[in-house]
Amino acid sequence: MVRPSRQSRPSQSRSRRPRLPRSIAAQVFLLQVVVVLVLVAAVVAVLVWQARRDAEREARYRSEAVAQTFANAPGTIAAMQGPDPSSVLQPAAEAARVRTGVDFVAVVSNDGTRYADPNPQLLGQRIVDPALQAVLRLDVAVSTTHSTDRGLSVVTAVPVHDAQGTSLGLVAAGITVGRVNSMVAGRVWVVIGGGVAALALCAGGAALISRRLRRQTHGLDPAEVTRMYEHHDAVLHAVREGVLITGGDGRIVLANDEARRLLSAPDPEGRTVQELHLEPGLTRLLESGREATDEVHAAGGRLLAVNKRPTDPYGSAGSVATLRDTTELQELTGRAEVTRRRLSLLYEAGLHVGTTLDIARTADELAEISIPRFADIVTVDLLDPVLTGEEPPPAGTRMRRVTARSAGFATPPPLQPAGDMIVFPPTTAMATALARGRAVLQADLHTSGVRRAPYPDQAHGLLDAGVHSLLTVPLQARGTVLGLVTFWRGPDSPPFEHDDVSFAEEIAARAAVAIDNARRYTREHTMAVTLQRSLLPRGLPEQGALEAAYRYLPARAGVGGDWFDVIPLPGARVALVVGDVVGHGLHAAATMGRLRTAVHNFSGLDLPPDEMLGHLDDLVSSIDRDQPEHDGDEAQITGATCLYAVYDPVSGRATVARAGHPGPALVTPDGTVAFPDVPVSLPLGLNGSRPIDSIDLDLPQGSRLVLYTDGLVEGRGRDLGTGLEMLRAALASTGPDADPEQTCDAVITAMLGPRTSDDIALLVARTRVVAPERVAVWEVSSDPAAVSTARAEADRQLTAWGLDGMAFTTELVLSELVTNAIRYGNQPIGVRLIHDRTLICEVSDGSSTAPHLRRAATTDEGGRGLFLVAKFATRWGTRYTLQGKVIWAELPIQEGIDASGEDVTDALLDQWDDTGW
Repeated sequence: MVRPSRQSRPSQSRSRRPRLPRSIAAQVFLLQVVVVLVLVAAVVAVLVWQARRDAEREARYRSEAVAQTFANAPGTIAAMQGPDPSSVLQPAAEAARVRTGVDFVAVVSNDGTRYADPNPQLLGQRIVDPALQAVLRLDVAVSTTHSTDRGLSVVTAVPVHDAQGTSLGLVAAGITVGRVNSMVAGRVWVVIGGGVAALALCAGGAALISRRLRRQTHGLDPAEVTRMYEHHDAVLHAVREGVLITGGDGRIVLANDEARRLLSAPDPEGRTVQELHLEPGLTRLLESGREATDEVHAAGGRLLAVNKRPTDPYGSAGSVATLRDTTELQELTGRAEVTRRRLSLLYEAGLHVGTTLDIARTADELAEISIPRFADIVTVDLLDPVLTGEEPPPAGTRMRRVTARSAGFATPPPLQPAGDMIVFPPTTAMATALARGRAVLQADLHTSGVRRAPYPDQAHGLLDAGVHSLLTVPLQARGTVLGLVTFWRGPDSPPFEHDDVSFAEEIAARAAVAIDNARRYTREHTMAVTLQRSLLPRGLPEQGALEAAYRYLPARAGVGGDWFDVIPLPGARVALVVGDVVGHGLHAAATMGRLRTAVHNFSGLDLPPDEMLGHLDDLVSSIDRDQPEHDGDEAQITGATCLYAVYDPVSGRATVARAGHPGPALVTPDGTVAFPDVPVSLPLGLNGSRPIDSIDLDLPQGSRLVLYTDGLVEGRGRDLGTGLEMLRAALASTGPDADPEQTCDAVITAMLGPRTSDDIALLVARTRVVAPERVAVWEVSSDPAAVSTARAEADRQLTAWGLDGMAFTTELVLSELVTNAIRYGNQPIGVRLIHDRTLICEVSDGSSTAPHLRRAATTDEGGRGLFLVAKFATRWGTRYTLQGKVIWAELPIQEGIDASGEDVTDALLDQWDDTGW
């Protein structure tokens, strides 16, 4: 029932109502009180009237009883017959009056003489009353009199007869009604008190009844009750929505006309839901205690939208259900649901298609999002150039299958697997879609025929598997066709409709943009990798100081700026370099090439590692200062890191310096792994004028020096400390006898994660030491005659090494170098010969001046010595030390062959031809 809101009453109607209790309970209470008052008053009046009647009757009975008793008393007759009746009867009469409570007892003889009287003065006097004789003739005479002083009185006269029946007189007893009233007055008050108690009891009961009635009616006044029942009737008969109220015991309490019509139940009240014989789903809902909102259930050929709520908060236990006929809205609802699902699928496609910049993965995501919510089979075919990042041709039907997925088939349908090349004949729907640039729908493959399929055998297999409908859509982005996506539906799915075409084109367009972005990224990534590979060393140079191996792994998400180098240096030494440029992409790769070239150039100056990094820091700062402001932060080099180490196999010592780069790892010959504490400077471009420190490490022969970039030890979910411990464990697991190649494999296997977000450069070098007997050192005095001594000493050392055939060339080169040192240098002057892969001749002195190769003029007497050195040496140069400089030359080992004087003459003649001397 609908209860009208008290707040909704118009204030105008309130003012017109009389100031009476508004609620039904209050009116009922007042009515009950009035009724009880009337009843109590009536009862009291009746009781009073009854008391008066009872008093008069009581007076009659009492006066008669007293008169009869006194008249029939044994002594009365004797006294009346005695000589002095008054003396006996007067006391007896007075005593009887007192005992019985009557007003008087009188005895009168037949002649009217008073034998006993309430007034003793009247004893003996006669009563003259004609009625006396009449009374004597009666058995009993009762009379009622009224006097002003006594009020209503009742007198009873009883004749007295002797044994023979002779009348002796009469006895009269009288009593006033007032005396009787006074006797019953106590009972009247009891009656009145009982009436008052009854009134109070009735009022209390009325109050309880009113209170319960107020709770039952919610304090409604009659007008509201009337309006409520009007609404109740409207709900029952007028509304076009079924209302079904079920009690806590599961029986129907109320059902309006519409509910009866919808449920085909003419009289459902008092019956259980089971007795209505509804559909099982609707029966379970109505019997259950759960709530429901717009649940659709079948009932008698109709589809009802059911809303169900409990009635506990508003009334007795139970539930109320509303029923709405939605049969005519089902088609519209179905279309709306299809639209909602498609919008949801488009939204999810925007979130899940194109999460990576991988072309194949993007195609897989398109298939995953479409199966099984839109299709049962999805194939994605792309033009071959798209897969490599190239621009696709304007028109082409030769494609490579990238994805072929299916779901919901007991036996997988026959589809060409991913990786196969497919050519679509002109008669196929795929070729038609490519030619038109729009989707092509084949709702029924049985009627369209299989002869137009690219592979009829596969087409027959698809039909046998239950595939019956096809929708193929070109993948177009920025006006270019990239490929084709084809949707198929199996036996448990309805055929494609024309409404599905626009949806398929929309989802294909979104996927095409993602695939094109991946294609462009692939092209840029390929270019960056190509550039990076061209800038990185393609192999390690030949040198004898150490055995080296490397691994370089570009990042999967983009090309970085990591690089490494092994650079041979004079004196059998070698430089090891590892660096990292901030950022990714082409700029990082190009910057890496610039820095690597700079390192090679600075290495040609044979600078110590700390000076090398200082010059590199200045170079990075100057490059960044020259960058235009509009290039942005991405074009900055500042923040690049580098580690530079120079290893000398003669001394077995490595000098290491680093600028913001992770320190090296050292594996000693016994397999112990350590991380030397190499002083770290700020990254390149940030040091300014601050010096860069270096450290010398003594490396026994067979030690492995491991250089790496931060991508090896740092990554997602792994900090630097954890990465270094993992690297320590990986190096320790290789054992002391592992070569650099084995070490690289073990480290990459242990450290490489599933997704590499940064480049990884790893360089492992196992040291070698030049034996002391293969190094000869001696000092030379400043006397020009010492040149011959130096030649003789060199000749003896070459003979000891078995290099007699190189004596002439070595003596010639050494003579020139020593002569220059004596002539232009300062003490101390020393000579060192190193027998390595080449014969290295070094002459050191205390001067910082360096000789320069020049062409002598025709009139010059000298200036051709360095020309001879450059002619016979593989390479030569100058490096500076703390004490001065070293001029060195490397001669190729030529056992058994010597450069004769004719060779020298030929060299001089070559210079003659060039200079015209």
